Amino acid sequence: MTREDHHGAGRGRRIEPRIDWTHTAGLDADPRRAPGPVWRDRRHWRWAVAAAIGFILLVIVLRQPLADMVWPQTRIQSLLDQADQALRAGRLDAADGSGARQLYEAAQALDNDRTEAADGLRRVALAALQSADAALQQNRFDDVRARLALARDLQVPRPQADALAARLRAREAEHAGIDGLLAAAARAHADEHLWGGDDTALPLYRRVLALQPTRIEALEGREDALSDLLQEAGSQLRRGELGEAAARIAAARTFDAGHVDLPQAEAALAAAVDARRRAGTRDLARGRLASARAAYEAVASALPDDAAARQGLEQVGIAHARQAEREAGDFNFAQAQQELRLARELAPQAAGVAQAEQAVARARQARQRQNAAPSMTARERDRRVGVLLARMAHAEAQGQWLTPPGESAYDTLRAAQALSPESAAVKQAAIRLMPAVRTCYEDELRANRIRRAQACQQAWQTLEPRDPALQDARRRLAEKWIAVGTERLGAGDLAFAGQALQEARRLDGAVAGLDDFASRVRVAQAAIAP
Repeated sequence: MTREDHHGAGRGRRIEPRIDWTHTAGLDADPRRAPGPVWRDRRHWRWAVAAAIGFILLVIVLRQPLADMVWPQTRIQSLLDQADQALRAGRLDAADGSGARQLYEAAQALDNDRTEAADGLRRVALAALQSADAALQQNRFDDVRARLALARDLQVPRPQADALAARLRAREAEHAGIDGLLAAAARAHADEHLWGGDDTALPLYRRVLALQPTRIEALEGREDALSDLLQEAGSQLRRGELGEAAARIAAARTFDAGHVDLPQAEAALAAAVDARRRAGTRDLARGRLASARAAYEAVASALPDDAAARQGLEQVGIAHARQAEREAGDFNFAQAQQELRLARELAPQAAGVAQAEQAVARARQARQRQNAAPSMTARERDRRVGVLLARMAHAEAQGQWLTPPGESAYDTLRAAQALSPESAAVKQAAIRLMPAVRTCYEDELRANRIRRAQACQQAWQTLEPRDPALQDARRRLAEKWIAVGTERLGAGDLAFAGQALQEARRLDGAVAGLDDFASRVRVAQAAIAP
């Protein structure tokens, strides 16, 4: 078959069309046009440009951390170069970190094995010593002290630093006029102006001794002035002025902690403080609140951080709160408000104060109901009294003697008494309630349910504040708090032990075993203090 025949045979056959599905152009594209390379596609250009911009921004943001991580030695060398420059410029120390000392220390922190930073710090120390010497020649004493302190911090040889310090004291003495200072101190001492200002005797003697530590006149004058100051403190202790005495003893300690009379004065102060603390406890237990407050405040003036004084003042405040409740129960609202004011002043956060405020408010409401009672009809009054007594019986059955406010057995009884004080049913309820409260106290105390026993005791206190048996009830409850607190302290429950101590002290500050229990609680608290 010839070539022409081959082509002819091809013309007789059907040629099926084919579609190239891999072509990125549309179906209407020119089939004779070959697909272009991928990089000519605009969509790929946009992604490439976005990636390039993101990379550039990342490099800009992270250039310093990357440099520190990849080229740490470059960072150290930069710090050393900056430190050398600061040293040449005389900028030895700067709070903003630009001083030679700070820059060398930063380089040393990055690489402690390199010696350049340590050598640089030694040069800074020597430069500080030379700068201090130059300042001394110009009588710039503050600059001398600052440069000398820098040199000592950087471990300059001690003999060199001590020699410069001695020259500084001598030069300051020349300019200060030592003889004039001594004369001024002697005059202040003769006028009994011993301390409290720069022109008094002891501060003047201290200035002289700072310049000339071995000056005999200053040493002897300070000794005599301190003896006189401590004698003043002793006189104040005998007058009961603990705060003033403590201030003088503390001042003496700052001028010369080794003075021969100081230990005796401190012992006398401790004894006086302890005596006033015990007096406050006794007065509080006997209800002499003004005396107890004065005693605790005297202790606090001498020892502002004394925990016993703070707790004593709080207990005095709580006692005022209880007195406010009693006055309100008798409708003496002016006196009740005065007692509440004292309670808030001394124990603003105590729960007993809040309870007293509620009791006073309830008493006012009862008084108002009592005043409004005559306008009611007898039937309406009897009906309301019946409702109140039913609520009282329900609260009594639940053991809710004082809480919740307004719904407790005590509150509902007082409301019924205000509406109909002569009602036989109300009187019978009051008679029934008091023995029930006492029984509640005894039962709960016997069962070691101490918080419920205390609630019953408080109800008893509120219902019969003048009952002679209350003192013994408070004592027994305080003893129970100590017993339970001791048991819990042994189990490691220090929080409960501290609360038990406060409750026992509030109930009876003179109860047996209280001081020993308080001592053990303080020891335990000190053992876990950070």
